[in-house]
Amino acid sequence: MPSIAAHITAVPGSGIRRIHEIALTMDEVISLAVGEPDVAVAPHIADAATDAWRRDATNYTANGGIAPLRRAIVEKLARDNDVHVDTEQVWVTVGATQGLHQAMAITLAPGDEVLLPNPGYTTFTMNAHMLGATAVPYPLRADAGFMPDIAELETLVTDRSRVLIVNSPSNPLGTVFPRELLQQLLDFAKRHDLWVISDEVYEAFTWTEPHVSMASLDNDDRVFSVFSLSKTYAMTGVRIGYLVTPPGLAQTMRTVQEASISCASEPGQFASVAAITGSQQAVTDAREHYRSNLAAATALLDSRGIRYLTPGGTFYLWIDMSHITEGDVATWAEDFLRSDRVAVAPGSAFGRSGEGWIRVSLASELTPLLEGLGRLPSPISGG
Repeated sequence: MPSIAAHITAVPGSGIRRIHEIALTMDEVISLAVGEPDVAVAPHIADAATDAWRRDATNYTANGGIAPLRRAIVEKLARDNDVHVDTEQVWVTVGATQGLHQAMAITLAPGDEVLLPNPGYTTFTMNAHMLGATAVPYPLRADAGFMPDIAELETLVTDRSRVLIVNSPSNPLGTVFPRELLQQLLDFAKRHDLWVISDEVYEAFTWTEPHVSMASLDNDDRVFSVFSLSKTYAMTGVRIGYLVTPPGLAQTMRTVQEASISCASEPGQFASVAAITGSQQAVTDAREHYRSNLAAATALLDSRGIRYLTPGGTFYLWIDMSHITEGDVATWAEDFLRSDRVAVAPGSAFGRSGEGWIRVSLASELTPLLEGLGRLPSPISGG
């Protein structure tokens, strides 16, 4: 048979999915590896989706999405994010995953370089490879609180650099970048004439300071913003996100949307209108659930002498297991799954700077969460 494109064979696999898929073949596993909300979708959202199906709202929509949803997003962005756009800058996507790919596809040509966080969300690097671009990781180091270092970024930029990816709140780290740092990153992008792609999927869940949207600081139209309803509203399988573009790209976006997806699911879009415009009590309840789990989890880790990064947001904990992983956390995580029946995401799946660390999802019932964390080897006991 013919061979597939060489650059596709170079796309790295997901170390998170490897653990998850092994776990699916096993019994009685405590699954803490995948970022899946454990709360139910709010009834008014489910009702809106059901109503769409019952009245046969199952057709093609405009490439950018149904008008009520785009208008609701414009109003939400102005109210909650201090981002002021028109509907032709809002494009409804098949989850934030497609929105991210879309933003990278229209800003990166083969051979271009994209600066992306390390540790960082795995899809950043995967997309770069799929597009024939070069991923240039910028290290986020434990001794700097896993925050970007502008001086180090300056050493990585070249005449082929085209895009800077920023992720706050961060998956996998849970870090939330303060306004001052976001402004410094934006100033860096301006100095080198880079596009900025801002991944803000976890905007609804911050613990230490408010979320700041990068586009709210942008005064020269270089920021693409990627959002999702998946985590905020427990709608991961509905697959609705949205990409907010700088002005003037409507015709380009209309073309690339048609070429890639045509449009997102119409029932999913009506569910999303209900999510954004309806009661936000379920979001508040989810936030408090994750916050409570965080407090209990960190208390347990403290009592066992296990080091972790105190998160500013998301529903993840970034935990240091270097005392036991012997320089290969991916192998250790797989062995731990098989021996102790607990699935955790190896930090190295998110980049080399994640070696020795694991990511644990707090979106779980409390009892299995604490049971799973209790099985982690402790440096105090030596096992």
